Amino acid sequence: MTRRRFYAPPTAFDNKQNSVNLTADEARHLREVLRLKAGDEVYVFNGEGKEFLSRIEESRRDTARLQIIREVEPGRPESRLQLTLALALLKGEKFDLVVQKATELGVTCIMPVMTKYADIRLHDESDAAKRVTRWQRIAMEAAKQSGRAVVPQVTRVITFASLIETTSEAVHRSCFMFSECDGQSLLQAKEQLAPDEKQMTALVGSEGGWSDEEIATARAAGWAVVTLGGRTLRAETAAIAVTVLLQHIFGDLV
Repeated sequence: MTRRRFYAPPTAFDNKQNSVNLTADEARHLREVLRLKAGDEVYVFNGEGKEFLSRIEESRRDTARLQIIREVEPGRPESRLQLTLALALLKGEKFDLVVQKATELGVTCIMPVMTKYADIRLHDESDAAKRVTRWQRIAMEAAKQSGRAVVPQVTRVITFASLIETTSEAVHRSCFMFSECDGQSLLQAKEQLAPDEKQMTALVGSEGGWSDEEIATARAAGWAVVTLGGRTLRAETAAIAVTVLLQHIFGDLV
């Protein structure tokens, strides 16, 4: 039987994890879409890897209170690969699509990146914040649908320079920059990794690609520039393909 799953952040649980409150969209979905009522059992996950079998105590239009029966194993395991997907900003719903599919495929973090040839330019910080809020919501819905108990973090929008600087300071982290040309194969890059490397960052550009300066900067910071075959992929296709390949080689997609 398919689990009826709901998301609640850790702050929605009481201190002893005896009860949890659903609010807003989750509470309305429970009441108005699924038409569940007091006494029905559902599952609640906290986005940080924990999931609980719970019983509905009270359900109103915008809130629901649930009694926690016991903690359970999540419906789907997490990948052993902790994969951060850094992706150049894309037009329209393309970024939304990548957030959804990358979450289903098991990424742990998504970083929106402003690059030289990014497909869009943000108006201001408010514009950026609204987009990140929407992307985080998409990640939560995708985690719920796919059975994950972990919701990937969608970070604030950062510049290419900030990304390179931040990851260069990290230790024991493999960083791959995917480019249409001037790179090695993924299998060649794999040979340079430690056997137990399980933390990675994959950087995928926009359809405009990378500037020579960006590629040179990444290389100088220790990033491996990787090229996937000879076909030209759309940016959203490349991001999904990269996630699949890395999860297959280093994670749990078999």
